[in-house]
Amino acid sequence: MKKISIKSEDLQKYSRQLILRKIGISGQKKIFKAKVLIIGAGGLGCPLILYLAYSGVGNLGIVDNDKVELSNLSRQVLFTKKDIGKFKVSVSKKFIKKISKKINIKTFTKKIDRKNIHRIAKNYDIVCDGTDNFESRFLINDYCMKNKKILVSSAINKFDGQVFNFDFRRKTPCFRCFMPKSPNEELNCESDGIMTTLAGIAGSLQANEVIKSILNIGKNSHGNIMIFNALDSKFRKIKLLRNANCKRNCIYA
Repeated sequence: MKKISIKSEDLQKYSRQLILRKIGISGQKKIFKAKVLIIGAGGLGCPLILYLAYSGVGNLGIVDNDKVELSNLSRQVLFTKKDIGKFKVSVSKKFIKKISKKINIKTFTKKIDRKNIHRIAKNYDIVCDGTDNFESRFLINDYCMKNKKILVSSAINKFDGQVFNFDFRRKTPCFRCFMPKSPNEELNCESDGIMTTLAGIAGSLQANEVIKSILNIGKNSHGNIMIFNALDSKFRKIKLLRNANCKRNCIYA
């Protein structure tokens, strides 16, 4: 395994993290070595990518087959008007390289599906779900559970947001324990609307959960759902219970 070193430039750049006792040089090295896959470079994925890159995560994968549209620009903070018509993963990679040329970035201009998920995700320890449909959410959940990966998932709708952290290296509930089957109607920003700042809040919380998982610090959020509302600024955590029957619906059962 390649040895990770902290250079003098890194000491200065990440100095505010390095002086934290729970991070320090050893923690920053863990961040440099981390391998994180982001599925969905939209309203959630953009702030997530931004903060992971600025934190120094050394290996990032980005999956998205969409191109930038004008309606994205109110909340997808990596893009500007000049990026309209370009693939989101390409613009995201270019943005990350401006933050740090040291970050190893792989992009996948594809929609995640059962045929390609293993090839794309197999080399990543942490998978972040920022997709906007239940088919993809169930697929990602089932794959991560089978392959014992950490899954940090988020969902937003109108004024409400949710963040999940599932460490499938342990015995933990999964997304199907929370929602065994897809609802009759898809919920997404296009049909229901979204408050711009909500995407930033949720994506930043996702990034925070990723860094906590890399460093194994902070209060354990595994198996919990964090629910918040952008209008009343209230946050609450709900502990999920394992449902043995949820595996009946698992794609890989």
